[in-house]
Amino acid sequence: MDKGIYAIWYDLKEEDEKEYLSWLHEEYLPKNVLKRSGYLWAASYELIDRKADSSKVKSHLFYTDDSEIPNGTEFLLLIGGLSCDVFLNPNPTQILERETKDTIDMLQKRVGERACIFTEVDRVKGPDAHTRADGGVPAPIIQMGSYNCFTPEDDFDLSSWYAQHRLPEMKHMRGAVGARKLVSAAGWAKHSIFYEFSSLDKVVKYFPRADILMEGENDWTYHVCKRLLHAPGSPTRAKRIWPVVE
Repeated sequence: MDKGIYAIWYDLKEEDEKEYLSWLHEEYLPKNVLKRSGYLWAASYELIDRKADSSKVKSHLFYTDDSEIPNGTEFLLLIGGLSCDVFLNPNPTQILERETKDTIDMLQKRVGERACIFTEVDRVKGPDAHTRADGGVPAPIIQMGSYNCFTPEDDFDLSSWYAQHRLPEMKHMRGAVGARKLVSAAGWAKHSIFYEFSSLDKVVKYFPRADILMEGENDWTYHVCKRLLHAPGSPTRAKRIWPVVE
């Protein structure tokens, strides 16, 4: 089972987008990445509403103002592994040192690249779990939040909220394929929540903004939302562009 997820957020210059994505989907992922031991799947996502003003869409959230944190948001590459250890032995820097110059040149087209290696804490299946693609590839529509808590006490509160409220609710949410609570082994964000949905229209209809209560929840949800410091652009709501959605 895929207990580890390597997540890479990045932007692309407009003039590089077509060439890079073609290379990523046709060459790099199937012929390089997925040949590595312990790597189970890869999925490439593009942000929905890429040109939207995120400060308006997500004005209810708090974001890091650390200029050292890369701010890529428009694309998200996810790679699933048997565990997070497969992404650490060898680690991304060691792998890069072995790549060809052509591969390195293509990877350097990423702008504002930010990465985390996550391990799974818990997961639940939703009503649309049967629609998941073969091999464990995530759903056509995802939402992935990445953030830190303000205090150690908030870590306890957040983790309890997911265990007692949000994850149990996702088991019944129409359109939900599943959800996973993650923590990082490497990278800026300590916490992540990874939601999967079968279609965008169901997300819009049934999945509320983070500070809006879902059925069965209480004001604990609102409190948790206000105790998080998000990575740039978090949460990422995106559509899968590879493997192509049938």
